[in-house]
Amino acid sequence: MNKLLKSVLKTVVYLLEQTESVAEEMRDRVADGVDHASDRVSDLRDQARDMYAGEDHTLRNVLTFAAGVGIGIGAAILLAPASGEEIRGQIGDKVQDIGDRVRERFSSASSRASTGTEGM
Repeated sequence: MNKLLKSVLKTVVYLLEQTESVAEEMRDRVADGVDHASDRVSDLRDQARDMYAGEDHTLRNVLTFAAGVGIGIGAAILLAPASGEEIRGQIGDKVQDIGDRVRERFSSASSRASTGTEGM
């Protein structure tokens, strides 16, 4: 019985050692892959920086902002707790309210300008 127990324990120890060596080899390969990917990303970032050096980025920034707003609106519509019909109705009401306020402001500003009462 002792011999059998010793054989089983030796087998378990051998398997554990093999598992550890395989895990160590895998960790080394993953670390090498991460280092390679990090170097590649750094190279790409440097190339992009060189390509855009000294250029005006206003249009790109505006387009990026517009894309972000669009994505935000899309996510808000998809994740909204109300139904689509309710949300469209609320959006329509808000747009109409803002339009009314703008018309009111411009009509009152143009009437003051035409009567000469602006700034009094």
